[in-house]
Amino acid sequence: MKGRIATLMVHTSPLEQAGVGDAGGMNIYVVENAIKMAEAGVDVDIFTRSTDPSLPKVVEIAPGVNVRHIEAGPFKGLSKEELPSQIGALTHGAMEIFAQFPKDYYSVIHSHYWISGQLGWILSEQTGIPLVHTMHTMARVKNANLADGDIAEPTTRALGEEQIVKNAAALIANTDAEAASLVSLYGACPDNVFVVTPGVDLKRFTMGAGKLAAREKLDIAPDALMLTFVGRIQPHKGPEVLVRATAEMLAHSPHLRAKLALVIIGGASGSGSSEPEKLKALAKFLHVDDVVHFMPPVSRDELPDWYRAADLVCVPSYSESFGLVALEAQACGTPVVATAVGGLRTAVADGISGSLVDGHDPKAWSAVLSRLLSDPSHRIELSFGALKHAANFGWESTARRTLHVYDWVMSERDKATVKLVQ
Repeated sequence: MKGRIATLMVHTSPLEQAGVGDAGGMNIYVVENAIKMAEAGVDVDIFTRSTDPSLPKVVEIAPGVNVRHIEAGPFKGLSKEELPSQIGALTHGAMEIFAQFPKDYYSVIHSHYWISGQLGWILSEQTGIPLVHTMHTMARVKNANLADGDIAEPTTRALGEEQIVKNAAALIANTDAEAASLVSLYGACPDNVFVVTPGVDLKRFTMGAGKLAAREKLDIAPDALMLTFVGRIQPHKGPEVLVRATAEMLAHSPHLRAKLALVIIGGASGSGSSEPEKLKALAKFLHVDDVVHFMPPVSRDELPDWYRAADLVCVPSYSESFGLVALEAQACGTPVVATAVGGLRTAVADGISGSLVDGHDPKAWSAVLSRLLSDPSHRIELSFGALKHAANFGWESTARRTLHVYDWVMSERDKATVKLVQ
């Protein structure tokens, strides 16, 4: 296709560090996909809410990819949960930007997450530009898989998602399972739902010089048995499961204490600023605080070494639309142990690139982790399987398939226009 895409991601900025606040896999997805689409000749403007008055109104993050800041509500102190109250201000701010350009400047509006979807629905009706939407997570799916301490998503969100599904020209799902949920839980028309799997930067996330070199660089003992968690520290991501599983392992195999290390890399999420301290308190209560190590989020350039240094990367989420961490780790040659939920069933090839665990019982996780840690030859087999599996998921493919959806949407719009003329 030709043209320019207006991408909406208002609740978190593509300029933010993934793993902090509300920034996570979706930030990576939007930026990487936009860069690859721009390389294919389709420019992308990413609209996000301005949270810093010192930032320019337009920031170029790559050739053909610009971040446009919408002024809506106070710059600071507005949580993601409060953003729906600012839909009017967001619409006004976005329309002011749209008004600067010719009517056909944008070919498609592509919204990410439900708050952006609400904005996209209004913009689409105001401008006549077709709307494509990607949920990333869904209220009804999350509420069916709540972790202890998690707060259920409000009914207003589920209703908002239902409205988006009804009004979007096309919906993009990360996996077949997500596509099925859109149809069964939200009444989406199957003909309008397209599966486009996320990707991984296969040039950045590689084996590099290998595990020992990464450990030497990071000052980690070569004989350590290292489990790694990467992500926002919130109940939904399941880091508590790993802390409890670690306690179970040490209770059954006290000799592991000298070598075992659980490394948790990430920051607090949104309003859950106390979650890291709660997790540290749990580790101390379970007498495993000597083997559980907390690290702040690391940059994208540093992250590959942390993946390479790990024996296993663990993703114990309660629901996950895909799980980019799992894919990135495998691209670095590290096997992944993940919950058998949502997109993780696609991101991890069970028994080939890692292991999928049913549920969140710490004893079950302990059993799987102990078995893999005690079998280095099997981990080597899984490492080769991880590399092969991850090689199937490049961002180029994601961008190409996304552009195909845009082409379909524009073709359907043109057909509808012809019928109206006739």
